[in-house]
Amino acid sequence: MSEVAARLPEDGSLDAAPPASRAMAATSHSLDPSIGIVVCIPCFRRPRHLRLTLQSLANQRTGRRFAVVIVENDASKCESVPVATEFLRSGNLHGLCLVEPRQGNCHAINAAFETALATFPTATSLLMIDDDEIASPDWLERMLCAAETTGADLVGGPVLPNFDDELTCGLRLHPAFRPAYDRSGPVPIIYGCGNCLIRRPVFARLGAPAFDLRFNFLGGGDTDFFVRCRQAGLRFHWAAEAVIIETVPRSRTMPRWLALRGLRIGAINYHIEVKAARTLALRLKLTAKMLAMLPLSLFRAARLALVARKAIIALHPLAVAAGGVLAAFGIEPQPYKASSIVS
Repeated sequence: MSEVAARLPEDGSLDAAPPASRAMAATSHSLDPSIGIVVCIPCFRRPRHLRLTLQSLANQRTGRRFAVVIVENDASKCESVPVATEFLRSGNLHGLCLVEPRQGNCHAINAAFETALATFPTATSLLMIDDDEIASPDWLERMLCAAETTGADLVGGPVLPNFDDELTCGLRLHPAFRPAYDRSGPVPIIYGCGNCLIRRPVFARLGAPAFDLRFNFLGGGDTDFFVRCRQAGLRFHWAAEAVIIETVPRSRTMPRWLALRGLRIGAINYHIEVKAARTLALRLKLTAKMLAMLPLSLFRAARLALVARKAIIALHPLAVAAGGVLAAFGIEPQPYKASSIVS
């Protein structure tokens, strides 16, 4: 397996380039710091998809004023910058685009949130959408209404797959593509930041950086962030009607990619738990727990096989369990390294 690396650094400090090294690439003609809603969009080598993402934001059916913060995370090519500049300079969207030179998922997301908080000091709601996603026309309004009517600190919504190859539509039941919840309402936690709303006080409560850099190339910084929010007693809500569509290329429906996804989830679960295991005894206990998950995953796989009737779906619990064990011994996927990313 080529996409592996040693254990994540314990202190989370991968590289220490200061935020001042971020370069402003473009701004809209008017940049009103009093705007109260900001949509953050981290970008990496998907300019054609980004165009669809930005157009879906420009088409939102809402009377609310909002800004966008677009973060280019490929300083060498900057393929997202021309697309972002076009939307900002045309007036279709208001906000800014900057380049985060430190490569990695968490660096890009932290740059987006930190810039949004600093540029729009009165903004109370920060949302996020990925650069391969399309927001439904009422997405923004429904996310904000959910936050306002429930008083939740964080709101999540479904990301539904749109497969490039319709022959792979049977994978909609795969845990990699299925939303965490089916109905709107309070939930114990959300897991992904590709469709989320975070209230401003949450960032002050958790401190900086919001996303732990130990997850920079593995992924899962969002899950870790939401776990810490739950530990802090913050409240979550699910808005099932606030739909986002994710473009799923054929490469992400191949058995190899799905297996690596399962391994990655297992590694993320391990690293989130190991943060709380501060003694050698607790870490040994956690490793034993990961090993015990292997036989248990066989039963979960059998149950999934009965429901989904697809081997690739049924194998997911086995991959997750194996990923936790491998991570305990310092072996894990690193999908957010530039050389590993398949768009």
